Amino acid sequence: MIDRAAISALIPHADRMCLLDRVTAWDQRTIHCIATSHRDPANPLVEDGWLGAACGVEYAAQAMAVHGGLIAAVGAQPRVGYLASLRAVVFEVPRLDDLEGELVIVAECLAGEADRMIYRFEVRAAGRSVLHGRAAVVLDGGNP
Repeated sequence: MIDRAAISALIPHADRMCLLDRVTAWDQRTIHCIATSHRDPANPLVEDGWLGAACGVEYAAQAMAVHGGLIAAVGAQPRVGYLASLRAVVFEVPRLDDLEGELVIVAECLAGEADRMIYRFEVRAAGRSVLHGRAAVVLDGGNP
């Protein structure tokens, strides 16, 4: 299992902006992460006292970034990635902060090249889907 400190070393998000608590499983194609920060009133994405479901995309994006860091060559400098597009995103709930328990974030790399990747993602809570969709990620060729 990969903890929050190891996650923070793989992505450019620090302190409270690192939304993921741990990675529970991963392989060359898929990553499974857990987060509890959706229930934290000090979550940096909370606006006017609530965390909208669209913020779940950031949870998924961080899972994708961690996945990219984990599958990179050992010793390689992590590359900066940008969400280029979102497709077929479905929100099953209006907000995340009122969901009980942990968020389970799953991202699956459907296709990848040197500078581009396409992921399918899903965020779940209490055994049900909260949001899901696809994302295209473009990797920066320069240093992060």
